[in-house]
Amino acid sequence: MTLTDDEAGIIRGRLHELEVEHRDLDLVIEHLIANPPPDQLLVRRLKKRKLQVKDRIKLLEGMLVPDMPA
Repeated sequence: MTLTDDEAGIIRGRLHELEVEHRDLDLVIEHLIANPPPDQLLVRRLKKRKLQVKDRIKLLEGMLVPDMPA
């Protein structure tokens, strides 16, 4: 499947948003851990969300890579 320029642009925009969210989650997690006592439940939830965001980033990046001919 080949993406149109518009579709690729939309995916790149969403990818950028997810990268920013991933970076922000990382900063929040670091801050919570550095300032004891951390809320362990909140840290676990944030880490889970961070992993979900990372998975979505990988999926979108894969969509931007052109199909390789067999």
